[in-house]
Amino acid sequence: MTQHRSNFSQFVRNLCFVTACCLSSLTLAQSNKPNIEKINLQNYLIQERNEAGLKAKTIQVGEISWAYNEGGSRQKPTILLIHGLAGNRDNWNRVAHFLTPYYHVIIPDLPNNGDTRTPEDFDSSVPNVTESLRRFVEAIDVEDKLNVAGHSLGGSIATVYASQYPFDTQSLFLLNSAGIYTKANTRYSKDPLTLKQLIVSKPGDLEQVMHRVMQNPPYLPNALKSAQENYLISQAAKNDKLIDQLVALNRIYTPESFARLTRTVEAPTLILWGKQDKIINVEVANELKSLLKRAEAPVILNNVGHMPILEAEQEVAAYYLPFLAKTQKMKNPLADKLIPLN
Repeated sequence: MTQHRSNFSQFVRNLCFVTACCLSSLTLAQSNKPNIEKINLQNYLIQERNEAGLKAKTIQVGEISWAYNEGGSRQKPTILLIHGLAGNRDNWNRVAHFLTPYYHVIIPDLPNNGDTRTPEDFDSSVPNVTESLRRFVEAIDVEDKLNVAGHSLGGSIATVYASQYPFDTQSLFLLNSAGIYTKANTRYSKDPLTLKQLIVSKPGDLEQVMHRVMQNPPYLPNALKSAQENYLISQAAKNDKLIDQLVALNRIYTPESFARLTRTVEAPTLILWGKQDKIINVEVANELKSLLKRAEAPVILNNVGHMPILEAEQEVAAYYLPFLAKTQKMKNPLADKLIPLN
């Protein structure tokens, strides 16, 4: 067992560029690469969204211009899917494909990620991002009985959301979720400097990084992989600086306060982990369960790494859909005095 992490910044270091360096982080940001690469990436995303039953939308909420994908009928219960830090909404497309026939699905680009635009001085701390996310779901009128799911650092945001808005959270789904865990023992938690190895800075880096964050990276045509690598290389210096900025911004939680916050979550919770996760080791899944009031036994997927939403989307959906069906029938214990609160 490792020593307790001293503060929230250390677990943020462990997640900063996991999703940024992953295969699916197909952000169409400005770059100096040939237009054909942009067209290929754009066409790929449009096709993937269409197959998932999703449409790209935008909305201005205060100082933030939110970009998000939406699919499914608004007459159905709503699921909010939250990506990891430096990822984007399209990380969830493969899972959303199985959800939109039965649920209303919302997937935003978080502030300072993807196509969501914020002021230069935007506070990227988890509490502020969570509060901004609340304003977003209120603006599109989906906050009531919301099913919240988060991957990696998005799992921490989802946990904070469920803790702060317990009356409106119907269920919680955490996948390889970030946190300050006593049982975290990967080299990324022991030596945060090794996170620099997850930044794609030269040709050939993307292939290596993909195999660090995923056990079995999904197939992508060489042309798209090359375009993605070129984009990430163009962002390498920015990403390096962003690590330090985020560490400075997120000195908020101690292991004790993180545990206290997690214990306040009332929503029924499903935990899922890739057994071969090299970023946040699988042993912490049971530690997370012990902190949550209404968590089921963790689902552990063999031969899967840190990115189950890309590596094993069918298995993720196969476990999530029955959990969703069951939890839609449950009453919120805070709204019903007859239900014990544990």
